[in-house]
Amino acid sequence: MINFIVCDDNKNILNKVKKIIENTMMNNDVGYEIHLFSDYDAKFLELVKEKIPNKIYILDIETPTSSGIDIARKIRNIDYNSIIIFLTAHEELGYTILQKEFLFLSFINKYDNYEPKLSKVLKTALKKVNSNQMLKYNKNGIIYTIPLDDILYITRDSVERKCVIKTDYLEVLISKQLNEIKQELSDNFVFSHRSCIVNKNRVRVADINHHIIKFDNGETISMVSRIYKKEFDKV
Repeated sequence: MINFIVCDDNKNILNKVKKIIENTMMNNDVGYEIHLFSDYDAKFLELVKEKIPNKIYILDIETPTSSGIDIARKIRNIDYNSIIIFLTAHEELGYTILQKEFLFLSFINKYDNYEPKLSKVLKTALKKVNSNQMLKYNKNGIIYTIPLDDILYITRDSVERKCVIKTDYLEVLISKQLNEIKQELSDNFVFSHRSCIVNKNRVRVADINHHIIKFDNGETISMVSRIYKKEFDKV
């Protein structure tokens, strides 16, 4: 799932950007959602803090109450992985932004034939997202992606005969075998139980004797077997 987060106080431009995103995604079978804002309000800031995957921001520099530069700084204070694109009329601020450590993808003047430029930049953003380590799964003909860093653990549901992927923000069932999924994961993922794979990078406490694993978000599971104790010696 890709989350496009767009803020512009010009309603006409906001709708055009939405259309450009839809046209760009038309040729992709990847799931996505578009979040539109006319100002950097409380709901926008809540979304910045929310743990959802693959954020692509398209930010205006100036809105009625806030500066896009300040917002980019807030984003980077908590999130260095999301993609930031500036779409603004304030071209004179380009050099100022270049001096900041925002790691933004592009700076586009919205009054200088911006539509084809934005479309091209979005395609570059999608390539960047796809280059990250992801677990992909197909649901109703649509391909969804989950960043590996977001996964806490994966278990086997014996009733549904499917695997359950657990992250901070979702729980999804997929029709794959646990060993099959293991082949698609990085070396950070190890078995804690014959029916459970955990992301060691997210584990904070591994109490094998009491069959408890605690993750960095406070969640715990009890699917722990002493057979796999050696996998957690360095946790």
